[in-house]
Amino acid sequence: MNKEMSKKTILWTLFRTMFILSACTFGGGFVIVSLMKKKYVEELKWLDEDEMLDITAITQSSPGPLPVNASVIIGYRMCGIAGSIAAVLGAILPPMIIISLICVFYNQFRTNKYIAIALQVMRAGVAAVIFDVVINLAKNVCKTRRVLYIGMMITAFICTYFFGVSAMLIILICLGIGIADLLIDLAAKKKGDAE
Repeated sequence: MNKEMSKKTILWTLFRTMFILSACTFGGGFVIVSLMKKKYVEELKWLDEDEMLDITAITQSSPGPLPVNASVIIGYRMCGIAGSIAAVLGAILPPMIIISLICVFYNQFRTNKYIAIALQVMRAGVAAVIFDVVINLAKNVCKTRRVLYIGMMITAFICTYFFGVSAMLIILICLGIGIADLLIDLAAKKKGDAE
């Protein structure tokens, strides 16, 4: 993919797509994940689905806004540091512009019933997109056919939803289990190779 397109074209595409995605995304980080998947996996074919899932996991477990974190990784993956800069600029400019405008007209926005209704309607769309992301991520976990991963997903949901366990704590525990699983696999492979 990189070889087919010039560096300038890749940088422009990164900036433009992140700008459009960021400008059209309401409702938080998980909403943009679905849109990024459609753009970078299905349309541009720059990433495969497993890579997008890994990027989502990394960006969610890293400090900072998910779209910006994902922009850094995708940009770097496609065009190095220049790609990260282009993608991050594309991701941060729309919110900066929109928030700046809202700050200027805050009193008018706060009391306008039409804007309040528009925001209520947008919440329904945001909920649908987040639900789509959850279903797709769950399908990808189930596709692994690993009982450990499926069990972790179900347990994490139960702990969060029913017991209010912190998402950060769940992510750290899952990270620890994932590292332990990897070390066990490596040890078993090493033992198999030794025999």
